[in-house]
Amino acid sequence: MDDPLIRFPGYSLRRAANVAGAELAGRLAQLDLRQSEASALLLIAENPEITASALGRKLDIQRANMVPLLKRLDDAGLIERHAIDGKSQGLMLTAQGDTMRGKALDVIEQFEVELIARVPAEHRSHLLPALNALWQGDGTD
Repeated sequence: MDDPLIRFPGYSLRRAANVAGAELAGRLAQLDLRQSEASALLLIAENPEITASALGRKLDIQRANMVPLLKRLDDAGLIERHAIDGKSQGLMLTAQGDTMRGKALDVIEQFEVELIARVPAEHRSHLLPALNALWQGDGTD
C-alpha cells in the first residue's frame, strides 16, 4: 500500500518517537522504572537539590503529574528531600537512587547506541542537531 504520510516530517518524527519510546520503555520496565522516572534520576544526579518545580519544568511535566512521579521515587527509596530555604525542598538521590541511576543510564546508553546504528552513517552526525533544533529552536527567531 502506498503511504502518502511518509513525506510529512512531523508524521515520520511522531512514528519514530513512538517506536523508540516504546522500546526504551520496555527496557526500563525491567528495572521497574518509567522513562520519566529515569529522566528524573539523571537530572537530580546532575543537579543536586533541584526543586520539584524546576525538575518538572525541565522535564515538561505538569505539577499534578510530578507529585505521583516523585512519590513513586520516594517510596522506592531512590530520592530524599532536603530543606534548601524556608519554603523550598531540594531533591537528592539516595545511595540506592544513585545505583538505580547508574543502571538506568547503562540501559539508556545501550539503547542509544543501537538506535543511532539504525540511521545511515552519513546522517548520524546531523541527526541530533536537527532534532534539537525542532524543539529548542535554531536561534534564528
